Amino acid sequence: MKHIYLDHAATTPTDPRVVEAMLPYFTEQFGNPSSIYSFSSEPKIAMEDARSRIAGMIGATEREIVFTSGGSESNNFALKGVAFARSDKGKHIITSNIEHHAVGEPCKFLESLGFEISYVPVDGNGLINPEDVQKTIRPDTILISIMQANNEIGTLQPIAEIGRIAKKAGVTFHTDAVQTFGHIPVNVNDLQVDLLSASAHKLYGPRGVGMLYIRKGTKLAPLIHGGDQERKRRASTENVPGIVGFGKAVEIAQNEMEAEYRRLTGIRDTFINDVPEKIPDVVLNGHPTQRLPNNINFSFQGLEGESMLLTLDMEGISVSTGSACTSSSLEASHVMLAIGRSHELAHGSLRFSLGRQTSTEDMQTVLEVLVRSIARLRMMSPLYKKS
Repeated sequence: MKHIYLDHAATTPTDPRVVEAMLPYFTEQFGNPSSIYSFSSEPKIAMEDARSRIAGMIGATEREIVFTSGGSESNNFALKGVAFARSDKGKHIITSNIEHHAVGEPCKFLESLGFEISYVPVDGNGLINPEDVQKTIRPDTILISIMQANNEIGTLQPIAEIGRIAKKAGVTFHTDAVQTFGHIPVNVNDLQVDLLSASAHKLYGPRGVGMLYIRKGTKLAPLIHGGDQERKRRASTENVPGIVGFGKAVEIAQNEMEAEYRRLTGIRDTFINDVPEKIPDVVLNGHPTQRLPNNINFSFQGLEGESMLLTLDMEGISVSTGSACTSSSLEASHVMLAIGRSHELAHGSLRFSLGRQTSTEDMQTVLEVLVRSIARLRMMSPLYKKS
């Protein structure tokens, strides 16, 4: 049985070219880049080369890139860093009601410390209206944090418009770009963001390494205290193999992004059109076109997402019921509820996230399996109203 992996939004396989680039920094060039002897010069050079490549990918300078352990740390660093650095100016933060938990949970933590969080709503396609953000800004607003693309439904947000609003109001603006970085063009100047989070394992790099872009002049309190690494902004000995792998993954993404975008968009759109034709009582979640090239999310009436997931798994197909960070939770997705889905439809959703290895033939196989699986499950389901 061929395994078809369709959960690239959760994580991607590390590209063999990335692994090859990393290997020398585990056993040969293993020196600490903070040391001053010559043996550490090669790891330091390799690390700075990766920093330069990543900065170039988003139109930043090398000094504006801080390496972290991944997207969650980068988001925590952005939110808590601004909150602690600017609390004397105000304690009001704006975000949306569909953010990843790596933004939502820090917001809850900051609320417990006396900060006030305003949650901007989205429409039925998961889109934020920039005017709603503008109306929510107050004299004491210190930060706006809006994700560039939603990890569950794939909807792309009007970040550049929100960036212009934030800049005009003099409010620091952060975007969680974990799902977009390396998959679509991302330029911090076009988007007018002050802070941007990304993670290597979402673009065929290694787990355990990410970055936070910090625009020059942005005030940010350190999240981790200790040594003077990362220009005193993030203590801890740098993960050189991971950083080198991150840089290599970015290099590959730069070279292959345009062709991969076209290929995946075509496969995505074909599947989005085919599923409702073959399966009744199905609802597409997220914007029909303004979405990530690899994201497909459907709700199937009368079924539980977990039962569908397990049925597909037995056929060798890996999909998700939503965010990987909450896959063990029995609660309805906050994203689905935010876009107006009933609890029943929210529980009956599946996310198919495509990747480099996904072929047109794979998705045809998935469609065939999905059609017969849904029909069989609905025959057994007391929730589905049979005509």
